[in-house]
Amino acid sequence: MATPKQQQMLEQQQSPMQRVKNSGVMMMMSESPVNDEKEEEMAESALALFRAKEEEIERKKMEVRDRVQAYMGRVEEATRRLADIREELDELVDPMRKDVAILRKRIDTINREMKPLGLTCQKKEKEYKEALEAFNDKNKEKAQLVSKLMELVSESEKLRMKKLEELSKNIETLH
Repeated sequence: MATPKQQQMLEQQQSPMQRVKNSGVMMMMSESPVNDEKEEEMAESALALFRAKEEEIERKKMEVRDRVQAYMGRVEEATRRLADIREELDELVDPMRKDVAILRKRIDTINREMKPLGLTCQKKEKEYKEALEAFNDKNKEKAQLVSKLMELVSESEKLRMKKLEELSKNIETLH
């Protein structure tokens, strides 16, 4: 069913106990029941050997884990000490550093607040100029219309005066 290569891979993946049992099963098929005790002793000794190896592996694993934890603790402590040292160094650089940093932050905040206000001023200034220009244009237009009105009124008065004089002459000629 399985190729020799697959069978070999299966055997490598099996635990020592399973190998002992499998070999015993194969041997049992080929040998007599007299060897059962001997095979059982072999299986028990293999099982004991396997358990001993597993316990040793587990013990070594715990030792390594403990060493790693201890090392990690030392590394964390060293990291904290280095951070403290760096903080002290930073403070030594400039004793007024905190005050300077606070003032710089405040200046940055005011700059951020001023930017929209400046844009609003520019917008309002532009609107003001446009409104002033529109007002001046309308004022000029009004002045031109008033001037035209004055001319028309003046011309109308002249025409009316002229008519009145003509009528007056016509009346005098009738007399």
